[in-house]
Amino acid sequence: MRFTTSLRAVAGVALAGGLLLTASCKKNNEVTSADDVVSAQDTGLGQEEDAATADMVEAAAPQDAMAATSATVADTPELARLLPPCATRTYDAAMRTLTLNFGPTNCLCPDGRYRRGILRAVFSGPYRQAGAVVTISRTSYFVNDNQHLGTRIITSLGSGSFDLAVQDASIIFANGGGTTAWSSQRRYVRTAGFGTPSILGDSYSITGSLTGTNRRGISYTAAIQQPLLKKFALGCARHFVAGTIELTNTNAKAMLLNYDPTGTQACDNIASVTLNGRTYPIQLR
Repeated sequence: MRFTTSLRAVAGVALAGGLLLTASCKKNNEVTSADDVVSAQDTGLGQEEDAATADMVEAAAPQDAMAATSATVADTPELARLLPPCATRTYDAAMRTLTLNFGPTNCLCPDGRYRRGILRAVFSGPYRQAGAVVTISRTSYFVNDNQHLGTRIITSLGSGSFDLAVQDASIIFANGGGTTAWSSQRRYVRTAGFGTPSILGDSYSITGSLTGTNRRGISYTAAIQQPLLKKFALGCARHFVAGTIELTNTNAKAMLLNYDPTGTQACDNIASVTLNGRTYPIQLR
């Protein structure tokens, strides 16, 4: 059985504003404000870790939520690719609770980040069964010494589609770097490739919105205006091929990020930013 498509590959760029806005700021200094960049960077950090968390939970989830001795969803090599040797996995079948404990000191993970603390996931049923819900919480959980808080709820819609709700999330940055907080609701609809042995050919359509406060205390919203299209094909892995996101800070006018300014859904790194009625072409890193 193939391990399902990595949520990091889909949700990790669900609001890739951090990369996009940083690139635009460097290329056209007049395009963005510093608050735009900070909002996007803070959102990007949270989205990346949400996706990494979901990947680790999915890989370590039991195939049978009712059986204490059930094999994990991912096989041993796949599990090792996501979880480090310094993390311990336990599963309580009676409570349908998975615990991933990274310990009290920094633990170097395969993705190059240091983690410590506990991830806990409670399953209502099999991970990908339609209607099944996974509620993920964090206890004293740190990534690169930044504390991550909040609850994530994944609801399976069947056929590889799912909802991801992030409630009362925040990151407390180390060394007095401030706090960013947000809540979001996203829907990931698989439009092609479900049930095939390879992720090549898979595609997702993503909708939803986010509201938050960046580490400078500036409130912002990020809303997907046109569904983001993610295709798993050669040349398409890093970026969306279509879709728009509107980012609005309380200190600035709305900015529109367009992943397909040519209207061709090409597998490239070309995007655009529209602000104050002017559109600027940019290249995604």
